[in-house]
Amino acid sequence: MAEAYIVAARRTAGGRRKGALRDWHPADLGAAILDALVADSGIDPAAIDDVIIGCVSQAGEQAFHVARNCVLASSLPQSVPAVTIDRQCGSSQQALHFAAQAVMSGTQDVVIAGGVESMTRVPMGTPIMAVAKAGLPADPFPPSIKQRFGVATFSQFTGAQMIAERYGMTRDQLDAFALQSHRRAAAATQDGSFDAEILVLDGLDKDGNPIRHARDEGIRANASMEGLAGLDPIAEGGVITAGNASQICDGASGVLVVSEAALKAHGLTPLARIDALAVTAGDPVVMLMEPAPATAKVLDRAGRSHADIDHYEVNEAFAPVPLSWLEETGADPQKLNPRGGAIALGHPLGASGTKLMTTMIQALRQQGQRFGLQTMCEGGGIANATIVEAL
Repeated sequence: MAEAYIVAARRTAGGRRKGALRDWHPADLGAAILDALVADSGIDPAAIDDVIIGCVSQAGEQAFHVARNCVLASSLPQSVPAVTIDRQCGSSQQALHFAAQAVMSGTQDVVIAGGVESMTRVPMGTPIMAVAKAGLPADPFPPSIKQRFGVATFSQFTGAQMIAERYGMTRDQLDAFALQSHRRAAAATQDGSFDAEILVLDGLDKDGNPIRHARDEGIRANASMEGLAGLDPIAEGGVITAGNASQICDGASGVLVVSEAALKAHGLTPLARIDALAVTAGDPVVMLMEPAPATAKVLDRAGRSHADIDHYEVNEAFAPVPLSWLEETGADPQKLNPRGGAIALGHPLGASGTKLMTTMIQALRQQGQRFGLQTMCEGGGIANATIVEAL
């Protein structure tokens, strides 16, 4: 099978809700990433065969085909097509899979995969809330599904609590993991590890003054166990809090995927090679447990073991997700999210997949490491998993 290579990877620094990126239209955020990928690689933008953009809340400013609007807002010619996809939190990781599959199949040679989500301007749940506000039916789960699984509704918050109970996780364990995420992210920021991957943008400070937005806003360098312990649980008697869950975030990210022929034709330098891809699905009620089966499947497809993997990115939707993944896989916790995760850095939904990939590729190359594995839980009990080889 033909190979697929990543030749450029960029992300914005995460913006907190109503933070530095609050005045950015999401299409302009995505456009900035598209322009950066073209500039970094030096490729002729007219050579791009397709743009695949993940976005979860496709309403308001993210409605009416946000991927195409990202292209139209960028410097790319209008001849470049685009498509918007939704695989919930894994949307841009799936965008990467589609791009790699197009290149591996030989049907396309140059594809951008990315994602965008402004959770300030299009809050999570907007597509449902907007329809409900209009007085129309808005429940995405018909009685047939609820009856099949014996639930009144499906909730990621409930799923996270169920995982914590299943594995006997305490509040202190979850908060300690959250604290580690902040400390690792703060250290990576301080030593400049994120500098090469972040696209610096014009932003606003809390008073509305212009600033250069170059650092993830969600990191709390002074976080403490005492501070985390003072947060109320999301559900009475539960262990999930805002402190041990991912942060609402504005951001965009993307990678440029090309064939071997395109490498030669355009004089491109590869950053990484796509080694293996997998997607699996399981329990939609607990919902967040599927990264472990997806990990097993992608390792099997690649013919590799955990001993081969130097770096893992497992999305920190809630602290129980990566912690249960560690329990199920037996992976080395020191290799897991070594630069922090979504608890500290934010989770811009549709943009998180290629955001994590960008961070992982840069970390592998900076550390002189070879293989990285990325996986994340997704709504409905789905998970993508991807292995890349740094070059």
